[in-house]
Amino acid sequence: MDGKKSDIGAGPIWVVAGALSASEDSWLMQRRPFEKHHGGLWEFPGGKVEDAEIPVKALIRELHEELGVTVRVDDCKPASFAEEISEDGGSPIVILLYNVRHWRGDPQALEGGRIGWFTGKEIEELEKPPLDSELAAQLFAKPL
Repeated sequence: MDGKKSDIGAGPIWVVAGALSASEDSWLMQRRPFEKHHGGLWEFPGGKVEDAEIPVKALIRELHEELGVTVRVDDCKPASFAEEISEDGGSPIVILLYNVRHWRGDPQALEGGRIGWFTGKEIEELEKPPLDSELAAQLFAKPL
């Protein structure tokens, strides 16, 4: 097999997430409802990119649906990404993380679960899904 499109499984699942920061070291994390996949773990808020949707618009939609905040495109700055290839042949997952420093409204947990503000150090200690752990490590890495 030479890696042609017909040789690989289904395309990736594109996911967007927002690293909302109220100050230099205060970041919003969301705890997933217990009945969902990775239930009880903390993650950056966001969700799947729908068909015909560009990632930044998906992030704006997801932050409004999940947190009740309004965000402008110009307030979303690409930060990093993480990807996971399924060992069982399922679709790979790619999460695109954006820094979000400005929004309108007070974030609320509108889809169950819980939200909280944490320092980078505290986020390192939270139990997170593997891709969110990778995103946090990239976000809080000390510059060389």
